[in-house]
Amino acid sequence: MTSIRKYLLSTGLALFVALGSVPLTAAIQPAQASEIKYVVNNVPITTYDIQRRAAFMKLQHRKGNLNQLAADEMIDQTLRTAEMKRLGIKVTDQQIEDAYNRFASSNKMKPAQLTGVLQQAGVTAEHFKQFIGTQMGWNQALSARFRSQGGSMSEQDVVQRMLQQGGNKPSATEYMLQQVIFVVPAKERGNIGKRKREAEAMRARFSGCDSTRQFAKGLLDVTVRDLGRVLAPELPGEWAEQIKKTKTGGATGVRETERGVEFIGVCSSREVSDDRVAKMVFQSEGSKDDQAGELDKKYIAELRKNARIVER
Repeated sequence: MTSIRKYLLSTGLALFVALGSVPLTAAIQPAQASEIKYVVNNVPITTYDIQRRAAFMKLQHRKGNLNQLAADEMIDQTLRTAEMKRLGIKVTDQQIEDAYNRFASSNKMKPAQLTGVLQQAGVTAEHFKQFIGTQMGWNQALSARFRSQGGSMSEQDVVQRMLQQGGNKPSATEYMLQQVIFVVPAKERGNIGKRKREAEAMRARFSGCDSTRQFAKGLLDVTVRDLGRVLAPELPGEWAEQIKKTKTGGATGVRETERGVEFIGVCSSREVSDDRVAKMVFQSEGSKDDQAGELDKKYIAELRKNARIVER
């Protein structure tokens, strides 16, 4: 759900507003002994974890008792991570790395510069990447919970939105997509570099969806899936921007995923406008941040209620 994704991402945006004002010569936080402060369902949270999150909040210009706020956030992050694992939600290292690099670029920094700022501020790149991974996975958990509760706009809502726009139905791009996966089993992840080069070579030859299976015939463990017609608001978040930038007959860049390495071919695209599109576009464009925030609070409250949280 787009609005949930926007809600979650907004929690990290303040950091990047602040980054521009943090000098690279900022004092490094002195090393301190780390002790276990909380145990959440047998998972320890250390004082060092809390210190880094407090430094993160300071970088965001958060107010209040930062140590307590940081402790609460680390408890919530631990609960979110466990829930993601229960639901089978995985965020790959490559996805996190890509997001980290995009964040650096959006702040007119190179990744190494961002790493330097985070290190100097006492946050560390590792801590921030853990935060990114949790945010990405939790978005999927929230979206699944939202769908399971039947979250969507009613037909009356759609009609009202259309009337507000003069009765005109919105349009959206409909894509015909094909997914190419170079499978890499978990026990062979050390060989992923070779597979990535193979995928890059095939992508370079990609000139449309008709010949993909022919190309794949001579390659080992390559799966080609026809994804069918997908409307722009339905595109998976990790692929959406790349797909939108890819011309018909072309392919996205190669990405490392939990399955191996893959890319998506854009077989065709066209603008469509009908009742289904109207509902979907209005749903994705609707102002649902309050609803997403409320769902997040209820979900976390539920996890806390059923958790065993021990303070040392």
